[in-house]
Amino acid sequence: MAAYAAIVSLMNTINQIEHHPSPPISIHKQQLESLTQIVTFLQEFLESYKSPVADGDEADPLEMRIADAAHAVEDVIESHIVDKLQPRRSKRIADAANAAEDAIESHIVDKLQLRRSKKAKIDTAEADEQINFYQDRLQQVIEEMNVIKKEAMENELGRSMSPNEEFLQGYVVDAAHAAEEVNSREEVSCINFYQDLQQVIEEMNVINKEAMETSAEAQLQRKVSSTHAGSLTSSSTVKESMMVGFDDVQLQLLDWLTGGNRNRQIIPITGMGGIGKTTLARHIFEHALVKQHFDICAWTTISQTYNVRETLREVLKQVSGDSRDDLSDENELGEKLHKYLWGRRYIIILDDMWSVEVWDKMRFFFPDYNDGSRVIVTTRLANLAAKLTDSNSIGMRFLDDVCSWSLFSKTVFGDGGFPLHLEEIGKKIVGKCKGLPLSIAVIGGLLAKSELTLEYWEHIEENLSSVVNSENDEYWLRVLKLSYDHLPAYLKPCFLYMGMFGEDKRIGVSELMRLWVSEGFLKPNINKSSKTIAKEYLKELVDRNPILVHELGKLGNIRCCKMHDLVRDLCLKEAEKQRFYYVLGQDCPRGINSQRRIVIPRSTSAMTVQDAMETMSSRARSFICHADTVPELLDFRFLRTLSTYNGWYSKGYLDENVFQMVNLRYLSARFRSGFQIPSSISLLWNLHTLFVSCKGKPTTAPVEIWKMHQLKHVEFEESIMFKYAGYGMYLPDPRSGHSDVMMENLETLKGVLDFNLNEEVVKRIPNIKKLRIKYTNKVMDRVKCLSYLHCLSKLESLTCIIDNGCEECLQSISFPHSLKKLHLQCGKFDLEEILEKIGSLPLLEKLYLEYGFFATGRWEIVDGQFPSLKYLKMHGCMNMECWTLEGSCLPCLEQLELRYMKSLEEFPSEIGEIPTLKSIELWDCSESMVVSLKKIVKEQEELQGDPSFHVLVQSLFVSQELQSLATPNFRVARKF
Repeated sequence: MAAYAAIVSLMNTINQIEHHPSPPISIHKQQLESLTQIVTFLQEFLESYKSPVADGDEADPLEMRIADAAHAVEDVIESHIVDKLQPRRSKRIADAANAAEDAIESHIVDKLQLRRSKKAKIDTAEADEQINFYQDRLQQVIEEMNVIKKEAMENELGRSMSPNEEFLQGYVVDAAHAAEEVNSREEVSCINFYQDLQQVIEEMNVINKEAMETSAEAQLQRKVSSTHAGSLTSSSTVKESMMVGFDDVQLQLLDWLTGGNRNRQIIPITGMGGIGKTTLARHIFEHALVKQHFDICAWTTISQTYNVRETLREVLKQVSGDSRDDLSDENELGEKLHKYLWGRRYIIILDDMWSVEVWDKMRFFFPDYNDGSRVIVTTRLANLAAKLTDSNSIGMRFLDDVCSWSLFSKTVFGDGGFPLHLEEIGKKIVGKCKGLPLSIAVIGGLLAKSELTLEYWEHIEENLSSVVNSENDEYWLRVLKLSYDHLPAYLKPCFLYMGMFGEDKRIGVSELMRLWVSEGFLKPNINKSSKTIAKEYLKELVDRNPILVHELGKLGNIRCCKMHDLVRDLCLKEAEKQRFYYVLGQDCPRGINSQRRIVIPRSTSAMTVQDAMETMSSRARSFICHADTVPELLDFRFLRTLSTYNGWYSKGYLDENVFQMVNLRYLSARFRSGFQIPSSISLLWNLHTLFVSCKGKPTTAPVEIWKMHQLKHVEFEESIMFKYAGYGMYLPDPRSGHSDVMMENLETLKGVLDFNLNEEVVKRIPNIKKLRIKYTNKVMDRVKCLSYLHCLSKLESLTCIIDNGCEECLQSISFPHSLKKLHLQCGKFDLEEILEKIGSLPLLEKLYLEYGFFATGRWEIVDGQFPSLKYLKMHGCMNMECWTLEGSCLPCLEQLELRYMKSLEEFPSEIGEIPTLKSIELWDCSESMVVSLKKIVKEQEELQGDPSFHVLVQSLFVSQELQSLATPNFRVARKF
């Protein structure tokens, strides 16, 4: 919903100005109160508003007016910010300022040298003070010229001036006059800002009143539409009558239905729209065994706008045949239903449930007297299933290639044979349906009624997405759109935004959540951080099934997600309708110059990009470029989100002018070799995320970066190459005593070279959670800096890479007890010196030790060490010949990975006794260690059957002896 996104974005912009420690502008108190009141009402209005034209091809006029009005307010506010931080200086102002800078610097230096060479009497302290003043205020010389003018005249009062001094004063006076002109313009600018803001506030007031008048009508419309809510879903038995590929699931469900458990059971069937939940439930409902086993069978559709009374009446009608409508009270209907069900074994299908509340209101009307009654619930919400039961449930999966082809063939040709000349193109069409039963059935139904020519089928294959989307009233699109329509307003912008990622694109969760924050999609909550809110939004989207979890991290966290292609098509269609974002290459009926978010797909040619840039709006707020070619961004001063970096293989580079975009919140870009971040970066008053990559040698950040209060995530070339080459960035020490700016928002700092941790630095980053640093052999003067790590009391993740020759840094390392993840690349350091420290960390869950050695050849983990460790990885740690475990160490270990541990000959037998262990991986380790591990597995099999963990052994050379050890639970593979 573009309107809701615009309103919440405006709310975030206002909050950020109001709570910024050094806001670039101020908003008049009365205007601020008016804006807050209007925005709060419109946000609440949109959260409950149901558009009367949601199923149409055009956006809701009221929603678009709200979005446009909110955008207009942001335009006024951010234009004023640009004017304040980027004053338009005339050539005279610039020349006078530059000349004054040069004159002041050269005159002071020459004056001191001249006087000292002549041994003239001079107040040296006063001269030094002038030099320091120049150094500290050089960047602000234009604004301070009036002060300089006054001081210069006072200092020269009562004595004649030399020609040099008259020369200096002339420039200072000229610059001061120019500064007065700037001050006068700023006064006019403030007046214009107030008037412009007042005008857009009045426009929002008009819309606000209209929204209040519309609210009652919208509620009435919802009541009318709710009476027809079940019609779409109930027709699914016609559209999805054929079930292919779920025989095993059906057998499992039949077993649960007719098995020995006598208690009434709730069995949820979950999955995304169109995946076959209702089809499975219908087949079970009509199965002969079910009809024979149960005395009563009833089916009803709940839908998102449920009506408990109507639901109970429908079930009662099927149970008793009583269709009278004289019982108006829910309790009366429920009690009557309870009487009919009592003493009979029943199965009730509650199709398309969206809320646990409806079950809570009806559950007591379905008796449980230990006769094996069952209630099947179909739902798209995985979290709802967990609330209904903690036992049996079924999660529907996508069809594999064989089942997809079988369903497609039966849909198009029934029991007849598939024409050979169409088989190849048919399989391409099926492949584009990606295993979603509904899409296969819809495309198959289309082709079943079409001409059986190769040309037509090729046309369908080439234009599958457009054909699928061409008919707005197509059943499948309405089904998928149900998931979107029923999303809460606060989730809709986040969901639609995911469609801008490429087809089948793995979407990194961390990047996605930071982009949500940058776009202003997250509703502010003073009790929660933006990261916490983003995680909650993501979890809710996953639970609701419109997005898919693609990859989990080692500790079970979601690392990547994906969208089914057809769901993404829905996102693109809705985004186009609401002008939410524009993906270059698609039709843009309203013109690209009206778009506030621009997306450049990866396959876009340089010429296409350049042509589009000529008509692109200079007031665009987001520019996401996935293509290799990055266009020149000349006049995009209002950008808030700029992402052009797509990994270390990126070929496109940005220029320094991006640091003139003072409203940037998210910057991810690659720059050319030798690039230095300018000091003007400190003008980016609201920058949250900074991701910088420089080709070639490392670069250096300006000291002004320490002034940036809002920074949350700073990463310099986050790639695997950072470990092995000179990638990253040097971060200078903050100026001592210059200003005690606390970077309280900074949570992530990665890619820093030779980071000089000291008391001053750790004081400025008290809330850092993720730190990735590297030390080279050039910084032996910083051997004690890692001792300050313990001062970072909120640090959760640390990666520390030590070059050979710099191992002395590790001798003083001191870890904070808050640490949960630790990766140490130790060079040639004796690991035994620090493993006791690491083992005592109470919250450590993930440990990755890389290189280093064991001086005594032994690692003994004693009782109580590593109390929370879940994942342990060791890579190339030399001279570890003996490994022993004592007592209850490693009680939570789930995954163990050893790579290139050639010295270790035998696995500790106690490993097999860890109850939480799930997997062990060995890469190029000694054969004797593999054999000893196989012995442990056999012992576990003799004691308890199949062990709780599985083993994967990989090696460049797999001998016959190793291969003979292989079993389904003990895999042996050659590593390529």
